[in-house]
Amino acid sequence: MKYIGLDLGSVTCGISRSETGRIAQPVKTIRFHPDDYDEAIDKILELLKEEKPGLVVMGYPLLQNDDEGPRAKLSREVGEIIEQESGIKVVLQDERNTTKDSEEFLIAANVSRKKRKKVIDQQAAVRILQYYLDRVKKEEAL
Repeated sequence: MKYIGLDLGSVTCGISRSETGRIAQPVKTIRFHPDDYDEAIDKILELLKEEKPGLVVMGYPLLQNDDEGPRAKLSREVGEIIEQESGIKVVLQDERNTTKDSEEFLIAANVSRKKRKKVIDQQAAVRILQYYLDRVKKEEAL
């Protein structure tokens, strides 16, 4: 089954994919007008038509105390709309620290600040999807 990972921000959405359910890889970053989630949803739905995944994994930015703050609520609501409109199941994956971890990874790889800014959302989407894939694989092994 093919998977798509999403890291939704206020002006960008990082996209990742896994063709096999084993390894996530970056795809691209979708840009939209600030806080225009209707535009973001339209662009995501267009991408899903092209990619035809079996499952979408969306970042779910819970607060450190595990509560759902405004950003997590927004992600959940956008995920529900994407699922309704596309007919593709959307699962939420805790995304705490994925952007920070991605930034540290890119710095360690000597990626320039300018290049990091262009790919950070894709890397965060890769981490979101990979965390999900690893968790599912671990649960299946039990």
